[in-house]
Amino acid sequence: MASGSSGNCALIATGRTRLLVDAGLSRKEICARLNAIGQPPETLDAVVISHEHSDHVAGLPVLARHLAIPVYMTRLAAPCVAWNGCEPRLETFQAGERLVIGDIEVQTFTVPHDAMDPIGFCFQSQGIKVGFVTDLGYIPDSVKFHLRGTNLIVLESNHDLDMLKVGPYPWSVKQRVMGRKGHLSNAVAADYIRRDMDSTPDTLVLAHLSENNNHPALVELSARQAVEARGLKSNIVVAGRAEPTGVFTY
Repeated sequence: MASGSSGNCALIATGRTRLLVDAGLSRKEICARLNAIGQPPETLDAVVISHEHSDHVAGLPVLARHLAIPVYMTRLAAPCVAWNGCEPRLETFQAGERLVIGDIEVQTFTVPHDAMDPIGFCFQSQGIKVGFVTDLGYIPDSVKFHLRGTNLIVLESNHDLDMLKVGPYPWSVKQRVMGRKGHLSNAVAADYIRRDMDSTPDTLVLAHLSENNNHPALVELSARQAVEARGLKSNIVVAGRAEPTGVFTY
């Protein structure tokens, strides 16, 4: 429903379970975008949070208070959120645990990012598997392992390295973004597609684009060239921040 430094939020749903993945928009905006895709916020069963950075939790305290649904976070990340008097229905877990929420199995795994305890997800139900990995500085073998056999992958493609180097950020921020606990560049995402992604994903959603140091056309071109180099048929979608990307149905 939104992806980028200004806010991240997505929906994973089956016929009987609806999970919100991150809540980096305001409650009002999250509810509006859910309604826009025909999924009233009152039907949500839980929220799962990847890490505590504001672009992933900005709307979480108000949303949790309004909907009174469980919030799943790691034990280390949950205390880092400014709950502002809200007492959420926290369901804490340790990174690497497998969760079962309704009829969705959620495999959590550690990713390299400069947050307290950042994680990625694989969601499985009814023979369908969705991988969700954004906010990571590189792709370790453990993450590659978890992404095997997915039908759809949401993968970070944050910045174009040349644009970042000449862009407006202070050098210290550029170093952070480029570092091993920063964000994936277009080139690193494409290298994963070219070398390590298996042939199962029919859709690849490139996400968390930098507003200042990337462009959707560059992201699509880089990923498409990598897919074609492998002879794969994966559909390439570039996620935006201003409106829902679309609904992918299996």
